[in-house]
Amino acid sequence: MLVLGGVALDQSFYPELAQTFGLVRLFTSAILGLLLGALFTSLAGTYVRGITLLWLTLPQIMIAWMVYYTQGSASPYVFGLSLALYAAGIIMPIGFLQGIALGVFTCLAYIVACIAHPQQTLDNTSVMAGNSLFLLFSATISAGCTWFNEKARLQLFQLQHEVSEKNAALQSTNQALADIKGHMMQQEKMAALGTLAAGLLHEVNNPVNYSLMALNMSLMDAAVVNSPDLKESLGDAKEGMQRVQSIVSDLKTFAYQKPGDDPGRIFLFEKALQSALRLTGFELKGIAVSVELPMDTHVRGDEPALIGVLINLLGNAALALHKAARKAPRIEVRAVRTDSRLEVTVRDNGTGILPEHLARVFEPFFTTRDVGKGLGLGLSVSYAIVQRHGGALRVSSEPGVWTEFAFDLGLATENA
Repeated sequence: MLVLGGVALDQSFYPELAQTFGLVRLFTSAILGLLLGALFTSLAGTYVRGITLLWLTLPQIMIAWMVYYTQGSASPYVFGLSLALYAAGIIMPIGFLQGIALGVFTCLAYIVACIAHPQQTLDNTSVMAGNSLFLLFSATISAGCTWFNEKARLQLFQLQHEVSEKNAALQSTNQALADIKGHMMQQEKMAALGTLAAGLLHEVNNPVNYSLMALNMSLMDAAVVNSPDLKESLGDAKEGMQRVQSIVSDLKTFAYQKPGDDPGRIFLFEKALQSALRLTGFELKGIAVSVELPMDTHVRGDEPALIGVLINLLGNAALALHKAARKAPRIEVRAVRTDSRLEVTVRDNGTGILPEHLARVFEPFFTTRDVGKGLGLGLSVSYAIVQRHGGALRVSSEPGVWTEFAFDLGLATENA
């Protein structure tokens, strides 16, 4: 804008040269525009300093040529060089060394233009010297401005960096507070669920006990003793009723679980898994279930409660597989001994879990099933049961591909 605005000066000082100088100014402005555009391209990353210096020196070269083309040391365009120095030092975001380089270049360009002028004599050398000294003062002031500007920019960058770090720390704090809030809400839900379960236990235990007594009497009947199929069916029914009794009991202590307080008795995890597979046999129809267990699966804990955990995980996996309608539905149950723990994983190739649901699967009453098809308590209760055994129930998933639940139990030799 300054280069093009100089047309008015040309018209005032040298009207006969106004057209020529106007074309030169237009050409120079076009090149400046191209250089400015280059700063917004991929060239800026490598040649930004060179482009910036060329962008600043090009107007000085134009003005020095005008000094040469007019009156040399007596040309009024020397003030244009000085104005360009001030503009660069005050307005442009250049560094201190770049400001010094621009000042030195401007002084040398003026001296060369004056010496090259055909009418340069000893009489006007003093004028050239005075103007050169004036340009030197302007260059010094311009460099000083660039030094303060550069210092201010560095302070601004430092402040921005500090603000960014503080924002990151604040974001981390906010996340921690959000986690604490979520934990407190979870505890409130658990407390409410515990109160509900206490009343539920009283109401359900009586009919469950009557059913268990009837099943025990039926198992002693001679007809049942002589019929292996009937005996097995009644045994499964008894095991199912014991599971109902265990679930209600777990609900009662859901909000007050203390990890590791109840080591329980020693049992064979393989046997518990077989019971869970048998009790979920209807849901698992048409699904290939592979089991990979170590030689010794003796663990310590509450066997009926852990059977309930396995039934819940297997049932959820079967539901996901039926919903996904896979050609080869598959559930993989795997257990590995690590130190004093037995790591158990249940993996299916079903629908997977969406990322927005993954963090909520263990919340009480959270469910993605249709209304009336689930209360959303299965995984919450399972989480509490595993935690009560000193372990942790974890989940990982790839939406539309697979889901894996994992938990760990204490081996029977843990406290031996």
